[in-house]
Amino acid sequence: MKAATNSPSTLAPFSIHQYAICLAGVVWREALRFLHQRERFVSALVRPLVWLLIFAAGFRQVLGVSIIPPYETYVLYEVFITPGLMAMIQLFNGMQSSLSMVYDREMGNMRTLLVSPFPRWFLLGAKLFAGVAVSILQVYAYLIIAYFWEIEPPTPLGYLTVLPALMLAGLMFGALGMLLSSAIKQLENFAGVMNFVIFPMFFASSALYPLWRVQESSPVLYWICLANPFTHAVELIRFAFYEKISWESLAAVAGYTTLFSAGALIAYDPAKGMLTRKGG
Repeated sequence: MKAATNSPSTLAPFSIHQYAICLAGVVWREALRFLHQRERFVSALVRPLVWLLIFAAGFRQVLGVSIIPPYETYVLYEVFITPGLMAMIQLFNGMQSSLSMVYDREMGNMRTLLVSPFPRWFLLGAKLFAGVAVSILQVYAYLIIAYFWEIEPPTPLGYLTVLPALMLAGLMFGALGMLLSSAIKQLENFAGVMNFVIFPMFFASSALYPLWRVQESSPVLYWICLANPFTHAVELIRFAFYEKISWESLAAVAGYTTLFSAGALIAYDPAKGMLTRKGG
């Protein structure tokens, strides 16, 4: 009798229930890692709170904010930078998730996950979804604290309408982090890559100042900010927080998410990706 093989052609298709079990396992593992790394949760809140409580107070009189969409009245500087700080939490979380992937690859855990009979795109998507879920929890924890500084949407419905924007922005940052993790060979190199990616994306965006201010000082920098994925994530969140939609930002974030996700899938493909050339 011929021995059974584990080739894809001989494997029976998985049921929806089996896919759900796999997804729950990946999400639960990421949740446990997050719970065991309490400093990760604290650091995710410290960064935006420092900007909110210290820098915003100092810049309030320096950086004027005119009435620009989605705002219908003048707003405090703290209110203006809040969407950018929400996006910053998700950006850092996306980089942290990619850091964990580099660590898992060095420890061999990533190899164990990727040799699972489930499709590789599903395994990477499940890990991406788990990271986004963690980032959204961090953002809402920040919003709870910001509420005591009178930073809130015009109506409570804004807390709900911003959720789809947070999900899409989180997917974009997570896919970007996943793509970067495929190109990083050693854990020691990750800190430099993070600084090279995070800080230019954050400062060359509309997170801290309106783009019309940037255009006044440097037209070249203005176009760089417009091409920055982080800018569109911030604006998507900003409009959604005020129960509106920025169609331009929505299209840009969706496009960047598709691009980064496709790049990550190719990079993690054993036949085509970077991991094959690196032995990872």
